[in-house]
Amino acid sequence: MDLLTDLLPPGLILFACLVTLVSGFVKGAVGFGMPLVMISGMGIAIEPQLVIAGIVVPIVLSNGWQVLHAGLGPARAALAEHWRYVGIVCVMILVAAQFLVLIPTDVMFVVLGVPVVALCAIQLLGWRPRISPRWRRTFEWGAGTVAGTLGGLAGTWGPPTVLYLLALETPRAKQMAVQGVIYGAGSVMLLLGHLQSGVLNAATLPFSVLLVVPALLGMAVGFRLGDRFDQDLFRKITLLVLIVAGANLIRRGVMG
Repeated sequence: MDLLTDLLPPGLILFACLVTLVSGFVKGAVGFGMPLVMISGMGIAIEPQLVIAGIVVPIVLSNGWQVLHAGLGPARAALAEHWRYVGIVCVMILVAAQFLVLIPTDVMFVVLGVPVVALCAIQLLGWRPRISPRWRRTFEWGAGTVAGTLGGLAGTWGPPTVLYLLALETPRAKQMAVQGVIYGAGSVMLLLGHLQSGVLNAATLPFSVLLVVPALLGMAVGFRLGDRFDQDLFRKITLLVLIVAGANLIRRGVMG
């Protein structure tokens, strides 16, 4: 506990746990959104690099749970179909993560905030790219590069992945399994990338491990209650809140 209180005051530790609990609920209920909620929420009061360090271990374990929840059979089928996208996402997460420590704090707030606002706005507006079969391979490489770069720098490759699956007209029933595989593989690369970059180290790892408990607790509640309310309305409200929080991150970066 001393390691944690040396890193953050108790009030901010509690704040981080509450944000993570909410992020776990969102992920359990709608299948994505944990990094976005954690980044935009914790970024209100906690330094960006520490926020990125904090999300790593919860993301790894929550995505592993999502894969198991969807089933290993569908996960294997998803990997066989989308291996190119998964591969480039993983490579770019590893590469982009190494540049995180070089970005000044003010710029980092903007780096975190802009993807949150842009990606949430795209989903809220309902825009769906349409890709013909002849361009599928090119689209996979391009979308995977964008998603992986955002993943390495900002810890979030979920919204680009959702757009990728919508562009390929992936059936809704398959999307959870495919997302689980992509998020699971990417989160392992994020862990390895930030162990290498130094963002995740002996000082920050206990903070990330602590956040596993509220993350998984929130997911359990989300899995249980997700089918009991209007998921589309809940998703829209979540995206609106994230846009406001992301705009605040941008404000902090621009105004200092």
